[in-house]
Amino acid sequence: MAEEYKQKLRSDMQAFKQQKESEFKRKEEEFAARQQQQQQAFDQRLVDEKKQLQQALEENLRKTISADFENRVQLLNNSVKESEEKLKASRQKELEFMQREASLKQKEEEMALEVERKLLAQRQDITEQIRKQEADKNALKDNAHQLRVKELEMQLEQQKKLADEMKRKAEQGSMQLQGEAQELVLEELLRTHFPFDLIGEVGKGVRGADCTQTVRNQFGQECGTIIYESKRTNAFGGDWIEKLKKDMRSTGAHIAVIVTQCYPKDMDCFGEKEGVWICSFDEVKPVAYILRDFLVKMAAEARKHDNKGDKMHLLYDFLTSSEFSEQWKAIREGFMSMRMSILKEREAMEKLWKSREKQLEKVLLSAAHIKGSIEGIAGNDSIQLSLTDDDDMMLID
Repeated sequence: MAEEYKQKLRSDMQAFKQQKESEFKRKEEEFAARQQQQQQAFDQRLVDEKKQLQQALEENLRKTISADFENRVQLLNNSVKESEEKLKASRQKELEFMQREASLKQKEEEMALEVERKLLAQRQDITEQIRKQEADKNALKDNAHQLRVKELEMQLEQQKKLADEMKRKAEQGSMQLQGEAQELVLEELLRTHFPFDLIGEVGKGVRGADCTQTVRNQFGQECGTIIYESKRTNAFGGDWIEKLKKDMRSTGAHIAVIVTQCYPKDMDCFGEKEGVWICSFDEVKPVAYILRDFLVKMAAEARKHDNKGDKMHLLYDFLTSSEFSEQWKAIREGFMSMRMSILKEREAMEKLWKSREKQLEKVLLSAAHIKGSIEGIAGNDSIQLSLTDDDDMMLID
């Protein structure tokens, strides 16, 4: 019975299980079908929304493009209108300019015609006056009157020459006064900014620089001399530097400065050229400060060796002094000038020798050609054609 009951339970359980499985499968199929329907509905709705969104975007894009196109068309129309207005204005200005030009030309022609008329009238008046004067002269034939007129003409000519001479002297005096004024201002500037130094003025008519500055330190000891040459011209003189260097050597100055209104061609600001400092009047103050400081420091350095009084140190001081340097520069400049002259002469002679050597080669070549020609004609006969002592040019056998 238990076994039958178990078998029955098994069969009931199997039937119940199959029933449940069939119900679960049916529900699962229903759920799958319902889910598929929902997915299809969702997909359809997504497609519809996508189409609507795309249509909206296309509509917005179409509206935007249309608006941009309208704006561009409007801008182009405005630009065309502005261009037309500008073109119209320019044409109007061009027309006004042409009208003014035509008017000016017409006025110029009228003025030229009026000037010609006046000149013609003046010529006629002058001709009539000359004719009248000639007639009067021929009628009067008064020698005294003619002599008086001649005297007046001579006096007038003398007065003109005197006026020209006075004008020339006035201009020269003005240039000289300008130069003297700059010299005075330069001396006053040096006295104001360097009260310890001695500022010396060179008298008029005395050879040398315009102004000298004896540099002193704070203890009143002399440290060196600077000479200044003041120039106020429109062009830099080619002999200024050499002249001032000669003045520097003759006076024993240590530094030379040219204060000028214009620089040399290869300079645009203050600087040193061929051993001479060149600056403008505006730059003379800082240049003087720098050069003065240099002399003070050099003098202080030199005073450290004042107590070494043997000949070697004296000789060393002389060899390192500006006096020896300037003298050696003068010797070197003379040597360089002579050397350049010799080099130029040598170059000219070498060119001449080379030219003559080429001419000699041409003569020898022509002689060799003649020798060959004669040798072909004369055969074994000997003919003397000696140009040199070489064996090959002695005889033609």
